[in-house]
Parts: sequence; structure tokens; C-alpha cells
Amino acid sequence: MANQPPLVMLSAGEASGDRHAAALFLALKGLLPEVEGFGMGSSALHAAGVEIVFDSSGIGVIGLAEIARHYGEIRGALTLMKKAAASRQPDLLICVDYKEFNFRLAKAAKALGIKVLFYVSPQVWAWRPGRVKRYGEIIDHMAVIFPFELPYYEAYKVPATYVGHPLAGKVKATLPRDVVRARLAAEAGFEQDKTPLIGLLPGSRANEIKRLLPVILDAAERLMDTHPTARFLLFQAASLPPDTITEALAARRLPVQVIQGQDYDLLQCADAVITVSGTATLEVALLGVPMAIVYRLAPLSYWLGRLLVKVPFIGLPNILAGRRLVREFIQHEATADNLAQEMSRILDHPAVADTIKQGLAEIRGVLGDRDGSFELALLARDMLLSNAQRDPD
Repeated sequence: MANQPPLVMLSAGEASGDRHAAALFLALKGLLPEVEGFGMGSSALHAAGVEIVFDSSGIGVIGLAEIARHYGEIRGALTLMKKAAASRQPDLLICVDYKEFNFRLAKAAKALGIKVLFYVSPQVWAWRPGRVKRYGEIIDHMAVIFPFELPYYEAYKVPATYVGHPLAGKVKATLPRDVVRARLAAEAGFEQDKTPLIGLLPGSRANEIKRLLPVILDAAERLMDTHPTARFLLFQAASLPPDTITEALAARRLPVQVIQGQDYDLLQCADAVITVSGTATLEVALLGVPMAIVYRLAPLSYWLGRLLVKVPFIGLPNILAGRRLVREFIQHEATADNLAQEMSRILDHPAVADTIKQGLAEIRGVLGDRDGSFELALLARDMLLSNAQRDPD
């Protein structure tokens, strides 16, 4: 490494992981400007300057049934990544989330003598805590994003560091809410103080969009029956093809403004949000916006999940708080009527909205404001430098 730039291999399989990996690599470049990277990811990682050997935008699926349908592509990606690790011998492999895939990749890399840093711990606090020992056998370090995860690794003497959640220091609006709402009202021609503004976050995976976007749009139409002046902001993930949302909206008569990517200035303006379960729930929580969480899996995936998962909630805000801060509508409860009724409950009862906001304020307190990407970059840098010290040639 003394005679050539340090080489990092990154593996991110979903839209959120792609963004986290990109933020990490940019932070690492700030610490080690000469570092080079390659691996699996999508648009964000590519924009950060990482050479993409496999575009993961088509394999970001969740649930056993969904994974089975994409098994051939996922298996092909794993084979390609293993070959890339063997042929290019990176100084460090950084696996970002995408647990089962990255477990297998990390195991192969470890056998090749490549150091492995795993970022975003598997949810051992929710199910299968015995996995900690298995991960300890195939990684060199685990970077966890929640403080309560550390004891699980300490119990098995697996090296682990709490680096903070990658969103904790980043999810902030840059402009005052009133200023942005006034601009929106002027552009769209509605009354700023009398128009309910609803945020819609349908997810970043193609199977989420297929399964949940129709329900979310149906809920929006039902809400228009009781709140005819309502307006909607739909946030489209960068990982989705541009026409995915426009095609779904074509047959609808809804006052919807489509926002490309996550715009926190605009998201903070919502009076309430309908969001799929996942990272987006934490973004909404950190902005303090009342929400309803919706999710639906293939029946087999849901049934198996009910058998395995031991926590009572699916939404990160509720999990972090240890109680229900916001309503969750999962599987058979994920209906347009339920979602519309919950939006009405929040819009029509200020005390309800205020109680939710007070609860969500706790989440920022739990996570703090540390920059998780920078803390992770420091950890990666130290692992790279320790490699160089042991192998000066």
C-alpha cells in the first residue's frame, strides 16, 4: 500500500445502502485523498467516484418470496463480486447493510485474507441474536448505528464501534418551514395556512412501488373526499426509473407534486406523511412530522417474519422509542381507508399531531447529531493504515 493508492471494495445492495456507502466514501476521500474504490452500488456510489462493477438497482428487494424471484440475478452479482475481490485484492472490503448477500461476500473475502468492515448491523436485537457469533467469525469489525446494539457484540467479544446513524447529523432543513411553505403556496396557487399538505413516500424498491403505491394513492383520493383542499408531495427515490411514478399518476385526479429524491426543506412542510417502513420513517421522524407507516409483504414472507421477529414494531421510530409513537398499518391493515382515516385524525386534531411531534422529538435525542459517515470513515481509515503498517511494501 506504500507504493500504490489504498484500494477499497464496497458492497451496497439497496438505495439507502447506496447513499450511505457514497457518503462514507466521500468522507474517506477527505481523510485519504488518494484512496480508490470499486464494487457494487448504484447512482450515488458512482457519483461519489466509485467504479461500479455491478449495478445493484435491480436487486434491492425484501422478503423471502421477493428474493426468490430475483435469485438468479442476486446469485450472479455475488459470483461477480467474489471474483472481483479475488482478482483485485482490495485492502479493505466495506459491506453496507444488505445482510445475507454481504455475509456471504464477507466470508469469501475473509478467506482471501481481505480485511472486512461491516456497516449496519443485522437486527440481532429483533431476531436470531446468535448471528453475532457467526458474523464475528467472518468480519474484522462491526460498525453499529444504534447505541443499544453494542452489548450484543461485546458479549461475544466481536470488535464493534458505535459510529452513529448516518442520517442523524444530515436530516435537517436548510430553510425555515414557513418560508418554504409560502414558496410552495405561491407556485401551486393554494392558501398557505388553509391547505393540508400531505407527504407521500412510497419506497425505493420496485416491488414496494408495485405493492404499496396504489394503496397510498387510493388513500390520497379518499382523503380528498373529506379534505378537498389537500395537496400532496410525492417523494420519488432516485433509484427508480423516472416514469415509474408519472405512469401511476396518469389515471388519477390528484393534486400531486412529484419531488425527485429526498428534499428535507420540502418534507418538513408536510402536515402529515404516509410512508413505507424503512429508512424513510427515520428521516420523517428526525424532521418531526407526524406520519403513518404502511407495509405489505408477500404472504409467505410475512408469515415467516411473524414467526422469527421478536419486536412488537416494524417502524424505526417506534422501535427506538420502545413504544408506539406513530400508527403502523401492516399487511391486511394496509388499506386505503385506514391510511386516510389516520391522516384525517392527525389533520383534524391538533392535540394528536402535537403528541406525535413530542414523541418524535425523542428520536433525535436518542441518535444525537454525530456524523455517522465521518465516524465510519475514521474507522475505515484506521483499518487501512493498520494494513500499511503491517505491510510496508
